[in-house]
Amino acid sequence: MNSPLSRRSTKTSTEIMNESFLELRARCLEIAASFDRIERSEGGRKGLDAASSQSRQRIDEAIKILLSDGDDRASRLQLLFSRPYDPQWLENMGVVSNELRT
Repeated sequence: MNSPLSRRSTKTSTEIMNESFLELRARCLEIAASFDRIERSEGGRKGLDAASSQSRQRIDEAIKILLSDGDDRASRLQLLFSRPYDPQWLENMGVVSNELRT
C-alpha cells in the first residue's frame, strides 16, 4: 500500500537494509529479551493484570503491522499507540480551564 505522503529515497533498498541491519537486529533482540523476561517471571504472560495484558496485545498487534506489506507501517503504528482524538482534551488533561477558553 502506497501512502500519499510517501517519498522515494535516493538510496536503494539494499543500501538502506545494509545501513539499518545492525540497529534493526539489536531492536529485535531487545524485544525478544523483554518477552523472555516476562515469560520467566512469576506468573509469566498469563499472570499479567488487565492493563498489562492489553499493553501486550497492542505489542502483538504492532508486530503484525511490522510484518505486513506497505510503506505506511510507521503511520499505522503511531495510530495503534495513540489515543483517539478528543475535542475536549485541553480540559480533560488539565491544560486549560473552561474559563480561559471563552
